[in-house]
Amino acid sequence: MWDYSEKVKDHFFAPRNAGAVEGANAVGDVGSLSCGDALRLSLKVDPDTETILDAGFQTFGCGSAIASSSALTEIIKGYTLDEALKVSNQDIADYLDGLPPEKMHCSVMGREALQAAIANYRGEDWKDDHEEGALVCKCFAVDEVLIQETIKANGLHTVEDVTNYTKAGGGCSACHEGIEEILVRVLAERGEQFDPAGPAAPVRQPSQGKLSNLQRIRRIEAAIEGIRPNLQRDDGDVELIDVDGKNVFVKMTGACAGCQVAAVTLDGIQQRIVEDLGEFVRVLPADVQKLAQSA
Repeated sequence: MWDYSEKVKDHFFAPRNAGAVEGANAVGDVGSLSCGDALRLSLKVDPDTETILDAGFQTFGCGSAIASSSALTEIIKGYTLDEALKVSNQDIADYLDGLPPEKMHCSVMGREALQAAIANYRGEDWKDDHEEGALVCKCFAVDEVLIQETIKANGLHTVEDVTNYTKAGGGCSACHEGIEEILVRVLAERGEQFDPAGPAAPVRQPSQGKLSNLQRIRRIEAAIEGIRPNLQRDDGDVELIDVDGKNVFVKMTGACAGCQVAAVTLDGIQQRIVEDLGEFVRVLPADVQKLAQSA
């Protein structure tokens, strides 16, 4: 499982400001259920001083997404809108005493939701989609501008860094070359050279060659079977429902169904599968697949 700080755990188990703000006059929506993360941030803003009087969040995502959203609402209450716009995703992570590198995209999502909410209050047209031709990662709908800004703001150097902060490149890997081109350009602007073989180089397929679909599914099943006894000891369980490309859909049963730490359990299952499979996959509840198919 990921190495979470005590403050991340605190904000996950006891999130602050969860739910919609009554009388909100600013709302920002980012992410999507099909990608596994979605966040709605609502604000109550004093129209005379543009001070944020209250903030609340509604999120569908992992424990880090919940903790990041909770932290963001605590940070910005009492700020003016201009002060809030200066809050960076690193500020959110620092407030939580750090996030695992693989979960930094949760803090980026919080910052985007804040920008969207403020734009909504000011009657501006803010949207997280992209102009024709600017889309880099089709799996997670991440555009070139977001990748550039995130590299610059956080001093990123590798494709793996970009994936951790934005999720771009974490699906089919077809956009890795495009991400590398952006890295080359941005690093050159600050006098650095891109090194694809650096210590944090992107994850590649195992050297023994690409696994067949049947081999992948069997390894995923084996990884889940290795986790089930731990869950069953606490009267819970997990069942593999489907494998669709890089998405692994599971059903939590018994005590795990509806458990408030289910998101953390899913993180642990995902890490185990990634380690055993030798490639990136995303573990999602089976309900997400149903929602995406009906959308």
